[in-house]
Amino acid sequence: MSFSAKRKVQSPAPRSPTPAAKSPTPAPATPAAAKSPTPAPNSPTPGPASPNAGTTLASNPLSGAHWATQGLPEEDNDGDSTIGSDVESSTASISSSILNYRTVNGRTYHSDSVTDGEYWGPNDAKANELLDILHHAMTICLDGRLYDAPIPKDPENAIDLGTGTGLWAIDFGDEFPNCNVIGTDISPIQPSWVPPNVRFDIDDYNKEWTYKPDFFDFVHIRWLTTTVKDWPAFYKEAYRCCKPGGYVEHMDTDTDMLSDDGSLDSKIHALAQWGPMWQAAGKQLGQPCPTGSMMEDGLKEAGFVNIVVKDYKVPVSPWSEDPKMKELGLYLYAALNQDLEGALQFMYGRVMGWTEEEINIYIQHVRKELKDMDIHPYFIFRRVIGQKPLDA
Repeated sequence: MSFSAKRKVQSPAPRSPTPAAKSPTPAPATPAAAKSPTPAPNSPTPGPASPNAGTTLASNPLSGAHWATQGLPEEDNDGDSTIGSDVESSTASISSSILNYRTVNGRTYHSDSVTDGEYWGPNDAKANELLDILHHAMTICLDGRLYDAPIPKDPENAIDLGTGTGLWAIDFGDEFPNCNVIGTDISPIQPSWVPPNVRFDIDDYNKEWTYKPDFFDFVHIRWLTTTVKDWPAFYKEAYRCCKPGGYVEHMDTDTDMLSDDGSLDSKIHALAQWGPMWQAAGKQLGQPCPTGSMMEDGLKEAGFVNIVVKDYKVPVSPWSEDPKMKELGLYLYAALNQDLEGALQFMYGRVMGWTEEEINIYIQHVRKELKDMDIHPYFIFRRVIGQKPLDA
């Protein structure tokens, strides 16, 4: 999910489109009508109407010193409510400067030569596996679909912003072999063997976009939390580069972990502090989380119409009795446990000033709580779809 860094590249030449009639844009039937790899059955556990459906937690995060005074959590010998141990289980022509990664506490991060911004995640193998697991979790969330926007059956050009390891772009390219698919990122961590219609650019979406106006049939955005400096400007660039009648789809979370039954307590649980800490760190970094109606409002302000919003409840451990939610929670659990250190050391350490000891103790509390099936935490992933007017 790394955000992308700028490289002047030549966009693939668009095919000569059939002139579109200058007419008001009709509303799409519904996102459910979108072409998808598999039919989209109704989820047995629908998401809540809004993120406010869960328990409201404190907005001011506890300090790192708080967790240091707590000490390491005691081992839980009661196996009834905890997860068992069996679950614990680029492009070729880029310049060498892009590969000159920074190192923080032994982990590699994007090169300073490609962006003047800050992205919180490492770009090494351990962090990349987290991104791959999260991609699979999101396909489970969408019942096997890669997207929900009602894009045309024969899109010509599509872009995946902050593509990370590139799995979404590769899967989309396989589904639409006649579509030019671009994935952007600030690190060349994508595989070299990809479908012939897929390419990856080192490009920074926080800078001026290098792509042609009215070019993309589909602009795909997923999990860019605390990576965008100016969300309104970001959406306006997406609008400029989107083809009239084309679609943008953004799926993201505001990072709050919620519970419907009060099993999370902001004064006790480390998981309840996750959202407030990320939101405070993002604000201090100048790259805020997409909270509230910001995604919907940003797309409207940019000029998109026919806005469709849907919230998905995503458990962060396999506590649910519903089969789909349990599987989804298992993958989120695996993603979080894959690299908690990498996910937290920059934002909590570099940005919020926690010591390495404080971070490590907090992580141990998080891991203990994730194993406790008496705690029922979940994220809200909000998906917002918008269309550029046909007569734009």
